[in-house]
Amino acid sequence: MGAPMARRLLRAGHRVTVFNRSKQRAQALAADGAAVADSPAGAVRGAEVVITMVPDTPEVEAIAAQVAPEIDTGRLMIDMSTIAPSGARRVAEMLAARGVEFLDAPVSGGETGAIEGTLTIMVGGSREAFARAKPIFDQLGKRVTHMGPSGSGQMTKLVNQIAVAVNLEATVEALLLAVRGGLDPALVLEAIGAGAAASWQLNNLGPKIIAGDYRPGFLIKLLRKDLRLVTETARDTKTPLPGLSLVSTLFDAAAAQGHDLDGTQALAAVLAALAAMK
Repeated sequence: MGAPMARRLLRAGHRVTVFNRSKQRAQALAADGAAVADSPAGAVRGAEVVITMVPDTPEVEAIAAQVAPEIDTGRLMIDMSTIAPSGARRVAEMLAARGVEFLDAPVSGGETGAIEGTLTIMVGGSREAFARAKPIFDQLGKRVTHMGPSGSGQMTKLVNQIAVAVNLEATVEALLLAVRGGLDPALVLEAIGAGAAASWQLNNLGPKIIAGDYRPGFLIKLLRKDLRLVTETARDTKTPLPGLSLVSTLFDAAAAQGHDLDGTQALAAVLAALAAMK
């Protein structure tokens, strides 16, 4: 996700310095005009805006603490990872004490959305910081929404992930029944894909499920992390999520079956295995 987003900023005329723990991945952006730093501190030194895109809450908090002394007062840091809302608020408070503004701005839309600049971006933080960052967001996403104070962007992303995961499970079930009921699943997609059953999951992942194409656009491993964050937040807010509980169990089963590094559509393999047992 981070690489195609960086490329879009480069093409828009921004000067971009990148760092990645796997240096080869960062070095690949040099051909697009990016400067490659040897450390996170080197990447942020002198930057007007710092953007992070890493897997989970502990990494964001660790990086923020590491680079905060290198970010000039009055500058802006944006985290576009998916992390716990509480973690986003902690980072915002730590940076505010140093005179640095912070936005939590997780994204939805997968690698394709990052490449095409059509991501959905959900933003938490002050309106003033959001206004400063809006020109950058507009290079990366098609729908950009300020959701409220720090942590609101991450909370919105968790809400998004409930809808994504449960909808995908419904897509998998629907196509499984279609096949076992003797229907052509491709015709099923054509028939229901423009009606009330239409969804991004059905129309984009449905063909991949039919083809048995589990190449990742978004890893099951990362969705499982997101669903863990949802479950923790639901517990903290005393919110019952029975559908999410079922889907989380199924994704854990997919990981146990060796699909952690496959795309989320590999959930179909779990239900196919269950069907084979009947």
